[in-house]
Amino acid sequence: MRPPELRSLREALTRGARPGGPDGSRMLHGLAQSVALPDLLDLSCLNGDVAGQRVLLVTGDQFLAGLALIAVDGLAEAVVLCPPDLAPEHLPVIAARAGATCLLTDRPRSALPGLDGLPLIDCAWPPVPAAREPEFERATEWLLLTSGTTGVPKLVRHDLAGLTGAIRPRPEGEPAPVWATFYDIRRYGGLQIFLRGVLGGGSLVLSGGCEPVSDHLARLGRHGVTHVSGTPSHWRRVLMSPARGLIDPGTIRLSGEIADQAVLDGLREAYPRAAIGHAYASTEAGVGFEVTDGLEGFPKAFVGRPGAVEMRVVDGSLRIRSRRTASGYVGSDELALADAEGFVDTGDMVEERTVDGATRYHFVGRRGGIINVGGLKVHPEEIEAVINRHARVRMSLVEARRNPITGAVVQASVVLDEAADLPAPDEIRREILAACRAELSPHKVPALLKIVPRLDVTAAGKLARRPA
Repeated sequence: MRPPELRSLREALTRGARPGGPDGSRMLHGLAQSVALPDLLDLSCLNGDVAGQRVLLVTGDQFLAGLALIAVDGLAEAVVLCPPDLAPEHLPVIAARAGATCLLTDRPRSALPGLDGLPLIDCAWPPVPAAREPEFERATEWLLLTSGTTGVPKLVRHDLAGLTGAIRPRPEGEPAPVWATFYDIRRYGGLQIFLRGVLGGGSLVLSGGCEPVSDHLARLGRHGVTHVSGTPSHWRRVLMSPARGLIDPGTIRLSGEIADQAVLDGLREAYPRAAIGHAYASTEAGVGFEVTDGLEGFPKAFVGRPGAVEMRVVDGSLRIRSRRTASGYVGSDELALADAEGFVDTGDMVEERTVDGATRYHFVGRRGGIINVGGLKVHPEEIEAVINRHARVRMSLVEARRNPITGAVVQASVVLDEAADLPAPDEIRREILAACRAELSPHKVPALLKIVPRLDVTAAGKLARRPA
């Protein structure tokens, strides 16, 4: 018999707490605190009532944000998930667009200028006995902020059914997973893993903000993580860390950026027993698909087939239609999220390639990230995929550099591994450029290539790219 449709996270915990369900060993672990998930049926981190409110959730602590999401879902009319890197000056604009009626936070009001008109509800640790037995009252809107844009981020509306549409029940008899993610759960990628932890009958270990990679891996190892998710940039940092052997996951998941063959092969070598998959998802389009064959790109057969997720490629751009896509932008009525047929234009550019008789689509970059070299288009990610295949390269970043003749030329910054027998940098530079000349058109070959000790990664876990 099919279980009734899930209406809230609290209902998910209630079902799990029934006889035969998971016991108190199901945990939510933060950087400094832990709580048994079933205990949250009787406890609350809130000092006020959120029923019917449009909640602006602003916490410095990701762990408290997770407790708050469980507490408000099914009671609040809407909850706005504000990531920690959101500029303070943008908060009043976000609050106005969302129609926020209260502020849920662990911060003093003085740290949140421009929100004086919003009633404040404290979100605090440790939790206290709930003031009343919460019962489902309404389907809560989940409002997420887009990433990778300049200025005030756009607000995107989701519901719980769409957010959980890609999550499958745990097979009978399979051990309870221990999920971990390098993402912040207040962004779409991290929220997906948070929901898998809450709904999947297991536990979840949250990342710790500025926690060093080695410390984070040590903590994941202590908690016995079985499933770990992050961007390719997250995973490249793991592969560069001497602490990478502190975890032994059975499942590795990549999303948020292009997963090139170099990072997939590196993970296969480092974690030979893991099932490695890369997923496509975005805040607007939702979860599109997952690729588990160990190869970059995705099979051509994914496009045009009927099913829960439908895909098209129009003018090189991937378009997606499904129940998992957001229902629209909030506070920006002039913006259309989908076309007349319900397809979301993701802005991610793909290219059809046939290798060894198999035809696949390969991601080549973002439409808005193209470098113009004398009128010729260059996708930085395409060049990075070639550079990253060099055995000594761990990460690379390709950007535009101004040029008075062509307008721009290609510049590459490269992070090398720390092998003791590393050849001289000049030799590695020559090898990388030779590979680029062999595989790329002349205008795509970096005019400048420098070796750097590190590359910046955004709070969303992606390479920090300057506008092209």
